[in-house]
Amino acid sequence: MPMLHTVNKSPFERGALESCIRLAIKGSSVLLIEDGVYGASRGTAASNMVENAMKDLDFYVLGSDLKARGVDENRLIDGITVIDYSGFVKLAVENDKVQAWL
Repeated sequence: MPMLHTVNKSPFERGALESCIRLAIKGSSVLLIEDGVYGASRGTAASNMVENAMKDLDFYVLGSDLKARGVDENRLIDGITVIDYSGFVKLAVENDKVQAWL
């Protein structure tokens, strides 16, 4: 059953995003929060992994965490949706389960 996966660690420090992508089932959603937002930037060591995963998973990033880290929305991988806190709540409600990757 698809679920919401939240990733709050940078893909350049920990393997949480890679593990999430490897284990998430088709149709699931991945929300990048806190330092996890660095995984949404194009042209990085993690961008190919995310772009390939977007065939089966929906990716979201929390806009306030982008702003807090000085990441410009124009640098995001095409197809990643920027959401706010109410969007986060909506994703959590729409999914039966939420898996936090720490």
